[in-house]
Amino acid sequence: MSRWRPPQEASTALITRPGFERLRAELEDLWRTRRPEVVRALSAAAAEGDRSENAEYIYRKKQLGEIDRRVRYLTKRLESLRVIEQPPADLDRVYFGAEVELEDVMTGDSQRYRVVGPDETDARAGRISIDSPLARALLGRSVDDEVQAALPGGHSSWIVIAIDYPGLAG
Repeated sequence: MSRWRPPQEASTALITRPGFERLRAELEDLWRTRRPEVVRALSAAAAEGDRSENAEYIYRKKQLGEIDRRVRYLTKRLESLRVIEQPPADLDRVYFGAEVELEDVMTGDSQRYRVVGPDETDARAGRISIDSPLARALLGRSVDDEVQAALPGGHSSWIVIAIDYPGLAG
């Protein structure tokens, strides 16, 4: 049995300004604060002697590797991202950055979602990735359009109630 896996699909390289600033702040915190702390702790653990049985040394070395891996990812990702700060020309349709209110056709419940880049997705806060099935189904739709999407919980139908572009300069 081989360990080969097909490469992941490339995610969309779009992001809002607040999302970009959050990623840059995370990179700054990792590089300027957390990494130096871990390096100091690793040096102290290494000074204690036998490294092969030193749990603190092994843990700190693993932690440093995780931080370095995240720093490399964020550095490359921030270079490739395109920050979207302007709303689209047609404000009556759903595009990147839109906040959309949807009504479930079956239950009548309404839900608000913001279409954002994959790096700033947060389901609890209602921010869905532009690469998600629901966001893909919403793109280009306008108010009163019915949208159908195959979600992890099953097939769902929604009606677009409202579209807004908060936080994007006009």
